[in-house]
Amino acid sequence: MEKPGHGVPYREALRVWTGIGLNSFGGPAGQIAVMHRVLVEEKRWISETRFLHALNYCMLLPGPEAMQLATYVGWLMHRTLGGLTAGILFVLPGFLSILALSILYAGFQDVGVVAGLFFGLKPAVLAVVVEAVIRIGRKALKNRVMFSIAVLAFVAIFFFNVPFPIIVLSAGAIGFFGGMFWREKFLVIKGHAAGSPDSTSAVVDTVLGEEMIDHARPTAGRTTGVLAIWSLLWFGPIVLMAFLAGRDHIFVQQATFFSKAAMVTFGGAYSVLAYVAQKAVDTYGWLNPGEMLDGLGMAETTPGPLIQVVQFVGFMGAYRQAGDLHPMLAGLIASVVVTWVTYVPCFLWIFLGAPYIEVLRGRESLSCALSGITAAVVGVVLNLAVWFSLHTLFGAVDEVSWSVLRLYVPQWSTLRVPSLALAMLAAVCIFRLKLGMLPTLALCAVLGAAYYVVWEG
Repeated sequence: MEKPGHGVPYREALRVWTGIGLNSFGGPAGQIAVMHRVLVEEKRWISETRFLHALNYCMLLPGPEAMQLATYVGWLMHRTLGGLTAGILFVLPGFLSILALSILYAGFQDVGVVAGLFFGLKPAVLAVVVEAVIRIGRKALKNRVMFSIAVLAFVAIFFFNVPFPIIVLSAGAIGFFGGMFWREKFLVIKGHAAGSPDSTSAVVDTVLGEEMIDHARPTAGRTTGVLAIWSLLWFGPIVLMAFLAGRDHIFVQQATFFSKAAMVTFGGAYSVLAYVAQKAVDTYGWLNPGEMLDGLGMAETTPGPLIQVVQFVGFMGAYRQAGDLHPMLAGLIASVVVTWVTYVPCFLWIFLGAPYIEVLRGRESLSCALSGITAAVVGVVLNLAVWFSLHTLFGAVDEVSWSVLRLYVPQWSTLRVPSLALAMLAAVCIFRLKLGMLPTLALCAVLGAAYYVVWEG
């Protein structure tokens, strides 16, 4: 392979991206911090300014921004091969971890210790979701306009079952047009600092520098080629499966549904989880209500993007609707299919749009649209917290409808006191003791296993 102009060989980049992928715990904030420390501070491959420049672009895209940021920097360093390497290695550890946990969950869920571990994880994850509402809210709800968008989003999805994509598009439109007339109220999201709050200085001596890289220059031919190749990689397998197995086959249903989900994951994985959970439970019957929290617990405790929880959803859905296939084999195939349609669009967005990043970055109208979307995400994640709370703390929840209005009414006699106690403990650990996500999840999982063995065994 020809040595790149910046002098960093591909073999070294392979080692670096492998290390980043194995240490990508802690959600997007932790993952971005790891990349910032390695790429900006230690390796000095890219400057602070250029790092944030790329991150701002990734924030405007649907999908996991940390994975897309890795893909973008890898592409800058070693063209398409570098981007593929960085993106795949960022996802692969989480894929393998959740695959192993899904097999354990499906095959050994009736074993007391395993059931107890997931019993303890559910209320702990509930506290983590509530913390996410507060964290995103502090960033997004800077004024009454943003607060109103969040409230409207919550009311729309929780009480009127408005589809999540419509909420995202509407919030983006409100932010885009609102920013034209009331800029100071809508220009809230101005980008992230990945380092510490006072880490504002750029690293000057970097291998990439600040100049334009030859392979990053946009051309019409390159744009057309990227769009054609990655669209074929995205939609080709879906069309082929539909032709061979029929449009109603479980793999085709999942590929189609999670392709739609990949288009609307603005604002992080939490924003789309309520949409995925409700469809997987109520529409397709892939999961039982409480099982989405089990999958979320897996994704929270393994490396990689949180959106990898969709792999668990796909695995369990195919495991239960395997048809003529062995359930475990069906789950394995579904894991690959769901992961494929979730991340192929991410590569498309980066390889197609990165050459135009300089044009996109300077437009305040896009930042206003992102501000509106992020405010709406607060309402959507609050809906997720309430929905999860009801199905975690109560054994039975009724759905009552009047015309377009929908209400969830718990049966108070089915209150799960142990789950409530674990949720309160998790809240104390996270909000009062500042124990951290992973220690809190581990503590509650152990306590849940102990309770299950002693009282339910």
